Amino acid sequence: MSERQTAAGPGNKARARASIAIALFLALLAALFLWQPDNLYLWIKALHLIAVMSWMAALLYMPRLFIYHTDAAPGSEQSETFKVMEQRLLKVIMNPAMMITWVLGLYLAWRFYGFQGGWLHAKLLLVVILTGVHVLFARAVRAFGRDENTRSARYWRLMNEAPTLLMILIVIMAVVKPF
Repeated sequence: MSERQTAAGPGNKARARASIAIALFLALLAALFLWQPDNLYLWIKALHLIAVMSWMAALLYMPRLFIYHTDAAPGSEQSETFKVMEQRLLKVIMNPAMMITWVLGLYLAWRFYGFQGGWLHAKLLLVVILTGVHVLFARAVRAFGRDENTRSARYWRLMNEAPTLLMILIVIMAVVKPF
């Protein structure tokens, strides 16, 4: 019989795989900076977009977990499973993706745009707000972990929309550059 995914073994394996993936990502980044290809901007932008997509996927999935977790009885097997899922999503995907997004985004803003442009300032403000949503979700993971969630499923349904709305505005700022 296979080991339950909520057990420590699969969690450690997932953490190891995520660590290897992050290490490979960072090695690729280091190689690019050493190599200095003519199209470095495009490479950094591609890696930034990969990190953004990973971060957004996690930000869009986390409140869905909260909605279902809200309906689970504290201490139940279902609630304990959600705790593991939320913790792994936060630690293995959400946090690393956010950090990589920020580092590469700030590098692009500094190196290729000189932090100039109203669109860039607006985009950075929206990313700061998105990071605030991330922090709110991280705090909720800790509250659910202690069986202290005070929010309703309806609240989490509404919060599920926040990352989407921010993402739309951020993409418009980055692509259209309206000002």
